[in-house]
Amino acid sequence: MSAQPTTTEPGVRRRLWDRLPATIDRRVIALAWATLVVQIGIVGTGGLVRLTGSGLGCPTWPRCTPESFVATPEMGIHGVIEFGNRLLTFVLVVVAILMFLFVVRMRRERPDLFWLSLAIGLYVPLQAVIGGITVLTNLNPYVVGLHYFASVVLVALSAVLVVRVYATPGPRVRAVPRWYALTTHLTSVFVVVTVVVGILVTGSGPHAGDGGAARNGLDAEFMQHVHSWPAYITFALTIVLLVGARRTPPALRLPLWVGLLLSVELAQIVVGLWQARTGLPIWLVNIHMVLAVMLVAAMTAVVMNLKAPVADLERTADS
Repeated sequence: MSAQPTTTEPGVRRRLWDRLPATIDRRVIALAWATLVVQIGIVGTGGLVRLTGSGLGCPTWPRCTPESFVATPEMGIHGVIEFGNRLLTFVLVVVAILMFLFVVRMRRERPDLFWLSLAIGLYVPLQAVIGGITVLTNLNPYVVGLHYFASVVLVALSAVLVVRVYATPGPRVRAVPRWYALTTHLTSVFVVVTVVVGILVTGSGPHAGDGGAARNGLDAEFMQHVHSWPAYITFALTIVLLVGARRTPPALRLPLWVGLLLSVELAQIVVGLWQARTGLPIWLVNIHMVLAVMLVAAMTAVVMNLKAPVADLERTADS
């Protein structure tokens, strides 16, 4: 009698499945932070591409040249910088896939983490496609601006993910006074306006990403003034939030989060004034671009901490 064939594949799959986290542990927390860090980091490398005039270092997409997927020696340093930034997209993809795998077993208990990680994972390739369109449109300033704003959305989603991995699961309710919540949301609106106007300022300035790329035609000096208006309104509203945070529930830690937001704003204001008075050196502009998405991340953290889990509130009331 012949021996029955044995299959090990189901067992291997089961063992791999069992190794995935079933609850929030250090691996999940570390990967959530890694998601936020790489999303902020690629803004810095993307800024370097633009500020060094390497936006067309790879003149086509998805290939680097019509004949090659990688940069060639003839393309020089601009090709290296642009291709290097494209390679970092694969890092984002790997981190996004791992994040999704690390929460897939808890999709019923933590659907918020499941859908957030899925949204980020699907958004990353969309962002890469927008990046490709920027090249194919010869760095059209509005498409380049859309590419940057797509990164802003990804950073915001990643910040939500980080906040949620620490949160108690379940329904959440507003735990701050109504005026405080409204002021916070108004501040977030001005943060978005500041970022959008900043994108338009960059599209009118000297850093086009390539010597032959078009500008949006707006008056760069006037746009710098326009950019400062929502920025200073944001700063003033944040001071109000910081003062009011002292009367919010300690468990929300709003003084910490609003203090972080205010610190990023102060750094952003200093760098913005410095770069405007020194002729927009590329290293300061790049810092300014990275601080902008850090501002969005900090603002997102403040908004996310306006609510508290119902379970935590009931526990506090019973104690």
